[in-house]
Amino acid sequence: MASTALERFTARAAERGIDAEVRTFPEGTRTAADAAAAIGCDVAQIVKSLVFQADGEPVLVLTSGANRVDEAALADVVGAQTIKKANAAQVREATGYAIGGTPPFGHDTSLAVVCDTDLAEQEQVWAAAGTPIAVFPLTGAQLVAASGATVAAVAAARSG
Repeated sequence: MASTALERFTARAAERGIDAEVRTFPEGTRTAADAAAAIGCDVAQIVKSLVFQADGEPVLVLTSGANRVDEAALADVVGAQTIKKANAAQVREATGYAIGGTPPFGHDTSLAVVCDTDLAEQEQVWAAAGTPIAVFPLTGAQLVAASGATVAAVAAARSG
């Protein structure tokens, strides 16, 4: 199953003009910290692809591995009354991929996508390539273009 998800993603990336140079890490890249350690990059360069339910409709939020999503800010951006994190079944239904392997684009359904400004401004980021052990690099600008994201400040303020 994992190779099917990876093949499906790389084909969809190619359709968007992205030659996904996929790297696999058998130890896994399920969390942002795991991915950063495996790749050897800063956790801020990891793309977290998170699905939320905005008034019952799925919306994908792309944020830096160093950040948390500010649900109130997200609600303002998408014009929703209620925001809640999608469960595993809702993520798979909306994207066609499992949590931990959800790529930033190339989903089974058309989703609204919001990319946090911190991530969009990164020179290089690393995103999941359809499985919890596969990632690929791209620029913040490529991420925004390929995902069709609206860029907005949706990260919670960091303390310290």
